[in-house]
Amino acid sequence: MMSRRSEMIEPFLAVEMSERAEDLERAGVDVVHFELGEPDFEAPPVIRDAAEKALKDGRTKYTHSLGILPLREAISEHYRVTYGVDVSPDRVLVTPGTSPAMLLLFGHLLDAGDEVVLSDPYYACYPNFIRYAEGVPATVGITERERFQLRAEAIARRLGPRTKAILINSPSNPTGTVLAPEGLRAIAALVARGGPMIVSDEIYHGLSYEGRDRTILEFTDRAFVLNGFSKAYAMTGWRLGYLIAPADHVRALQKLFGNFFISTNEFVQWAGVAALREAGEDSRRFRTIFDERRRAMLTGLRALGFGVEHEPTGAFYVLADARRFAADSRQLALELLAHCHVAVTPGIAFGGNAEGYLRFSYAASLGRIQEGLRRLGRFLAGRR
Repeated sequence: MMSRRSEMIEPFLAVEMSERAEDLERAGVDVVHFELGEPDFEAPPVIRDAAEKALKDGRTKYTHSLGILPLREAISEHYRVTYGVDVSPDRVLVTPGTSPAMLLLFGHLLDAGDEVVLSDPYYACYPNFIRYAEGVPATVGITERERFQLRAEAIARRLGPRTKAILINSPSNPTGTVLAPEGLRAIAALVARGGPMIVSDEIYHGLSYEGRDRTILEFTDRAFVLNGFSKAYAMTGWRLGYLIAPADHVRALQKLFGNFFISTNEFVQWAGVAALREAGEDSRRFRTIFDERRRAMLTGLRALGFGVEHEPTGAFYVLADARRFAADSRQLALELLAHCHVAVTPGIAFGGNAEGYLRFSYAASLGRIQEGLRRLGRFLAGRR
């Protein structure tokens, strides 16, 4: 027998598509990967050198449960320089990726039956984190017609007596949407007089292509921020993230983290210090590369007949309307993998409002994007 909470966790379809693709590759098939949000290049040399040095220096012990102070100070400085907000290092909890931070945070905020308001489409794992904490995802439908913008007035209609948090993600996975500053300000106003807190997932900061990134902390202190190094610094497998919390919540979160994780890998934390202090130019170069890939993917998908009414301006995803080809996004994704060896993520992974869509990641190289588009073109032409 397994627990009820385990039984209600849904599969992560992006990972399942990736593992199916790996099975094909082990059989000698060449697969083009558009399913995962993973940069195809390595972390910058300065980051790898810092990790190597930390290992040679024996930086492999338990650390302070909040994380090493130099990294928390670097995060604090990053938020001051980048956004103009003051974040004490004592408010930063360093975690092995942002997913453990989410697990801790919703376990900290929610009692059974409490609600978290979030958009639909959403990052596939959000409802699972909420349900695992015995909470209830309260979704607000957003559409491509409204540029996938989660608006304060729609959130307000969804708020209730059991609402504990409003979850936002900008730039967004899967839509690539960047919430407008006035939208963030309006959402912040919803919590100005108490009530729910805002949880802002800012993991794709550093990958906005029109204007600068805006943190929710510019608009309110009643917020938790999730961020990390996976995307902007090409450090997915390093598993390094952090949570910025209001001061009166830090001790409770620290106790949870100390019990469940003890500490985050020390040598990886020193790599994080190097990322923030020395790899800024590399991160900006990555963003330029992704922007070029974004334009190539958009042009190619539209030429093939996919609908992209709203152009993404952040992250590295295009959520493309595939309903002219099929209504069932999961079946279509499986068909594309089997017949033209292109791996994508079905829209249904991201909520009911994304059914009929496919998510294409342009984290792959320009050459692989072009190859994948050619394969899709040949297959879809024959299929029609």
